[in-house]
Amino acid sequence: MKLTQERIVDAGMATFAEVGYHGLSMRQVAVRLDATAGSLYYHVKSKNDLLAMMADRVCLQAYDAATAAMEALPPESTWREEVEVQAATLRRSLHEHPGGAILLADSPKMLSTGGLSLMERLLRTLLDAGVPRPHLVTAADTLLSHITGFALQEQSESQAPAITPERYADLRTRFPLTFEEAPRHGQDEKFHRSIHLLCTAIETLITHEPEPPP
Repeated sequence: MKLTQERIVDAGMATFAEVGYHGLSMRQVAVRLDATAGSLYYHVKSKNDLLAMMADRVCLQAYDAATAAMEALPPESTWREEVEVQAATLRRSLHEHPGGAILLADSPKMLSTGGLSLMERLLRTLLDAGVPRPHLVTAADTLLSHITGFALQEQSESQAPAITPERYADLRTRFPLTFEEAPRHGQDEKFHRSIHLLCTAIETLITHEPEPPP
């Protein structure tokens, strides 16, 4: 079958899911395609270019999913609901791709157009909501970093070692507040509450930030 960028990205995503960020190599991708590493370079310049294409795929899928979800919102929806939709669809898209959160975390360094598209729309949502420009990038970056970190934790949970009842009891005794105040909700509810909390913090910038002098 003829090599194309699309097929190479498919193989890259499959290989990435198995070996992770640092284990990925063009040679492994070529083997999966029953091709030579050299033949891949006619379509993809380097491993970094391949990673950028993979990040683009994940981010653009998230962007398209958020577009559809935002269009389904009623006209009277608030900026907070728009942010929550963007956050929820991005998290779902990351779940659909093993290692997707790592790709998103590195996408700014790779200047992934998909990652930049996600940031641009979030910035526009916050700017339209009235977030002052000096705080705009920080607010958007905080939201995206939280979503990425949350997804990273979820994708690594299966690798966590089992804790014995004795070990759990010991830790609960040593760190009572941590265990007593630990969330008693599922991951979906925990994520929703965390985005709500961040939006509440961002809203204080809108309602209390003084206008800069002319």
